[in-house]
Amino acid sequence: MALRHAVLAALLGEELSGYQLAKAFDLRVANFWYAQPQQLYAELSRLEKDGLVTGREVVQDTRPNKRLFKVTDAGLAELEYFTATVAKPSFIRDDLLVKVQAADHVEVETLIAQLTERAAFAQAKIDLCVKLLHTMRGERTEAEFLRHGEPVGPYLTCLRGLAFEEGNRDWCARAATVLRERQGTHARH
Repeated sequence: MALRHAVLAALLGEELSGYQLAKAFDLRVANFWYAQPQQLYAELSRLEKDGLVTGREVVQDTRPNKRLFKVTDAGLAELEYFTATVAKPSFIRDDLLVKVQAADHVEVETLIAQLTERAAFAQAKIDLCVKLLHTMRGERTEAEFLRHGEPVGPYLTCLRGLAFEEGNRDWCARAATVLRERQGTHARH
């Protein structure tokens, strides 16, 4: 997947400025595609040049003018094409896992600290996902929203992000506990 597809998907159904897109990306898209704000601005320019989004200038009295972007028919066709292609499986590529792989040969206090920090980061994202899911579904139960709510795509991707971060948090906590317990056992021998 290219960043362009993630940007197009983030713009579906609403017109956003670059700043709003960056905020929306942080909340909704970062669960499956991370990008720096400057990457998003550059991608918006490319998408507009390629005719996949259109931008319009909005004059503001008390602040600088802004540009709002929305997906064009060509952009929607690009997403249709992308959606029809076979999705490649994802693979874990995480330097923390490489560090834990070496746990038997390195100082584990640093690993335990990094695992604890990663678990806290995951918990913060979990809290954000839970809040976002509640905001999207409103007063409906999750089952009701999944049957009839709109838009369902962002809700489903947020559920995946939630499960991903819960898995991260739980694994980090377990790995840190194992390393702590082993450290205590090895110290007595």
